[in-house]
Amino acid sequence: MGMIAERGLEKLTMAALGREVGMSSGHLLYYFGSKDELLLQTLEWSEGRLGAERGRLLAAPGTARGRLDAYVALYVPEGHRDPHWTLWLEVWNHSQNAGEEARERQVAIEGAWHRDLVALIAEGVSRGEFRPVDPDRLAARLRALLDGFSIHVAIGLRGTDRERTLGHVKDFLDEALG
Repeated sequence: MGMIAERGLEKLTMAALGREVGMSSGHLLYYFGSKDELLLQTLEWSEGRLGAERGRLLAAPGTARGRLDAYVALYVPEGHRDPHWTLWLEVWNHSQNAGEEARERQVAIEGAWHRDLVALIAEGVSRGEFRPVDPDRLAARLRALLDGFSIHVAIGLRGTDRERTLGHVKDFLDEALG
């Protein structure tokens, strides 16, 4: 994950990766088949870790809004070249030409984030913490907002940073749920 984040997939060679992990490039190709498959499996591994963390924060006691803020904080990259977000950028870049099976795996990863967000918003509505909204529609809009800002943070776009992004998202949620 670190090497992909540092170099990008195009500059990553299987030989260099093999040297880093103590394997031959042929051995890596035997297990992964291609750099694209290596990228997708690395993203799935990273998402598995984030999914477990997301599950813990969603199951934590407290208000739905507090857990929603924690979800947002987990979603937004830490900063420029955030390794997890660099993986996503590479996957999105390669997904235009990806096969159906790879695209379905990507949809499954994104779907988990969406389902958790919908459930959290629905809980907040049912408890009266949030005004009545369509949880699926708001989740789709929020994820689009998060993705857009997160891309700017991950690529280091001047004028966009994690704190500013969290502020914009907080304002959006205050207006949408208040």
